[in-house]
Amino acid sequence: MIIIILYIHSRNNHPKTSTPPTMDIKSDDSVQEDLKELLKRCPVGTYEAALSFRIKKDASQIEKIVLGIVDRHLEPEQREIFANCNDALRMYDDLGLDSLTMLEIIMMVEQTLDVSIDNDELRDLRTLGDVKSYLSAKAKGEDPPIHSKSYRIEEIAAIMPHREPFLFLDSVSIDETEAHASYRIKGNEYFLEGHFKENPVFPASIMIEALGQVCVFFLLKGESPSLASKVDPETIFFTSCDGVKCRRICKPGDVLKMKVKVSRIRHPLACFQGEILVENDRTAHAEEIKLAFDYYPVFDSAVESVSGNVYGNGNSLYTNQNGKSASNGNLGQEDIPKRFVKFDPQS
Repeated sequence: MIIIILYIHSRNNHPKTSTPPTMDIKSDDSVQEDLKELLKRCPVGTYEAALSFRIKKDASQIEKIVLGIVDRHLEPEQREIFANCNDALRMYDDLGLDSLTMLEIIMMVEQTLDVSIDNDELRDLRTLGDVKSYLSAKAKGEDPPIHSKSYRIEEIAAIMPHREPFLFLDSVSIDETEAHASYRIKGNEYFLEGHFKENPVFPASIMIEALGQVCVFFLLKGESPSLASKVDPETIFFTSCDGVKCRRICKPGDVLKMKVKVSRIRHPLACFQGEILVENDRTAHAEEIKLAFDYYPVFDSAVESVSGNVYGNGNSLYTNQNGKSASNGNLGQEDIPKRFVKFDPQS
């Protein structure tokens, strides 16, 4: 595992250049020799398609090249799935590719097509259709299509304030106005031991909790124009949920397909609509999920630039706009930023 991490880290930190570290092309003969060696373990027809693309610039061969390179990196059981798939096939979830194998595929595609691929753009490629359309655009010198930003469980766990055993998101994709997520009921969730005895049923309240977590994730990673700044995860709290209905019992093995859509966001409240599908059956929905949130504090530069006032050693020290300071928790009303003044109904 350490070797894999170091390998990927070194690749991500390699200076980006206009062209990848591919073969040095000098003639058609050298192209043929290099491609033949590079693609020797790929299915029949991959080498011929690659040669046609490199010599004749035949963009219609790109899909065959990509499919051949992917097939070359698969195990026998994976090839069975791959042979009967469509563009909706998920490279990680359905095909079972790991990050290192995906990286090897991309590196071979780079060499074969003689293109440079940005690592940051790869993270949002989840389906076979995503990969084909992206690589086709790169090979043609076009701008790659824009995809919803996608996150896997490792990334989700690093972003969310929730932790196991109370995190109910396996994957999330997000765009400007909505987010989609999934969660597979594993059967080992701690609450299923008592809900119910010898008859595990996923609680409806946890379904709504899962929808709420998708809303939280949107606030943290969404790019809605209504979000004026970066949201502090420690300030997000559930306030209310209206119009809730649950229509289906969910048991271990079921996959919750969740969708939340922004209704309105106006600091400090965000409202969403949410629904859950299981096997295309409408399982649960909420007409309104409301969350309270706040942004990370931003202090005026005038406060930060006052000389001689340093936060440190665990002691509270704040300097107000007039240059006055207070410490050790003894802040006067004039010393507290207006944003943090508590409401006084008598004032």
